[in-house]
Amino acid sequence: MNSLPALNIPADKLLELQAEYAKELQALWQQGLQTTPVLKDRRFANDAWQHNPSSAYTAALYLLNARTMMAFADSLDTDEKTRARIRFAVEQWAAASSPSNFLALNAEAQQKAIDTQGESIKQGLHNMLHDLQQGHVSMTDESLFEVGKNVATTEGAVVFENELFQLIEYKPLTAKVYQRPFLLVPPCINKFYILDLQPANSLVRYAVAQGHRTFVVSWRNPDADLANATWDDYVENGVMQAIEVARQIGNMPQINALGFCVGGTMLTAALGVLAARGEDPVASATLLTTFVDFSDPGVLDVFIDEAFVKFREAQFSEGGLMAGRDMASTFSFLRPNDLVWNYVVGNYLKGETPPPFDLLYWNSDSTNLPGPWYAWYLRNTYLENNLTKPGKTTVCGEALDLRKVDLPVYIYGSREDHIVPIGGAYASTHVFPGPKRFVMGASGHIAGVINPPAANKRSHWIRSDSAFPKTLDGWLSKAKEHPGSWWTDWSAWLKKHAGQQVAAPKTYGRGKFKAIEAAPGRYVKQRA
Repeated sequence: MNSLPALNIPADKLLELQAEYAKELQALWQQGLQTTPVLKDRRFANDAWQHNPSSAYTAALYLLNARTMMAFADSLDTDEKTRARIRFAVEQWAAASSPSNFLALNAEAQQKAIDTQGESIKQGLHNMLHDLQQGHVSMTDESLFEVGKNVATTEGAVVFENELFQLIEYKPLTAKVYQRPFLLVPPCINKFYILDLQPANSLVRYAVAQGHRTFVVSWRNPDADLANATWDDYVENGVMQAIEVARQIGNMPQINALGFCVGGTMLTAALGVLAARGEDPVASATLLTTFVDFSDPGVLDVFIDEAFVKFREAQFSEGGLMAGRDMASTFSFLRPNDLVWNYVVGNYLKGETPPPFDLLYWNSDSTNLPGPWYAWYLRNTYLENNLTKPGKTTVCGEALDLRKVDLPVYIYGSREDHIVPIGGAYASTHVFPGPKRFVMGASGHIAGVINPPAANKRSHWIRSDSAFPKTLDGWLSKAKEHPGSWWTDWSAWLKKHAGQQVAAPKTYGRGKFKAIEAAPGRYVKQRA
């Protein structure tokens, strides 16, 4: 039986924290006798908190306690992983115990109840019952969105399908297209239409408008029929099958491919298998916020250890499904104030309907995962980081050696990404032997990627040389900030690998691959 890790705080640090807490508590008490405490936290930004001295004092005391508890967690004399786990637990406690989360303590919600003569409380109860019925907290007004109607609307057709995915080909928007087909592989953890939300922010539509003959993998939302599907199944019968179909439809020996998040990890595994077999049907690869080297897995590492992975392996040893709602909850609690309690307060305490937001609608449209796929992924990536160890792991019967994946690679990471930390994205620059381009964008895992040029938002960073120092800080030391989207830089890079331009096709598919149904197809509409 494993012993619990040692937990203690050095005596001098403990005394320092206690003295600081006593000092701040005394100052807060004295301030509370004279004036209302100033609250520098957006949860307490509404004037109602300042107009209610009791609520303001309660909030200020909560903030002091939360800061002190986090300082205690940071000061623990223990191993780094244990410290991170305790810090994560304290963060969850602090987020959940905020006085803003309770009607009896939330001055803003109380004032709204008075102003609306109780209507906000009535509506809040209605919202709570609605969310209990649907099984998750509403982040947006989901009734205003419909897949294929006002999200995932780029015109196209399904040209191939099997039990794992549908392949969508999009209608050209230009008179000529580049010869090499372009395939996008999204994560199977989410629906593909994060890449095709609205016409104005669709990466799919942007690629089509740039003259690429564009294909997208639309993963099926697994049910009992896929309860035994494995990582190998998704690589061989998913990614590699999609590459081959796109190649045949385009009648070209090679295509260009893009992988997003876990889609990029699966694409990398597929490239490793193809290289081991002496095949090279992919001319260039783009990896967006993708882990290949999991040595710096970020906050998700707090969940992963041998015991946890063994538990999942036993749970799914005879198949089963990892429920989409459980995955969605896990990711939401990585940012509890923004993605959980913010909506609890707004929806239930204040009786508000969250505004329409396509990205949050997509975020709520969760997908299941086959249990065997999930268990393999946990062990070989987060726990053992096997993809980067030549010959360590076998995929589709081939020992992976990513040093053989010798092709141009465009690697993008988001600076504030909490799922694939920017250091984890940068680590891919040391995996692939071929020509590489690394770009860092502003914002997070999704907002950093979905950043169309027309919006003229955020920035991105690029180095003028092709050097890749050992650390991200070393790379940043000579990187230059550029305003606006990274899409234009990526588009210019991709065109160099896209071949000549030819007349755009008049029909979908080619030969035995014919249009099956209009995009976005049936699979993406299946709900978990």
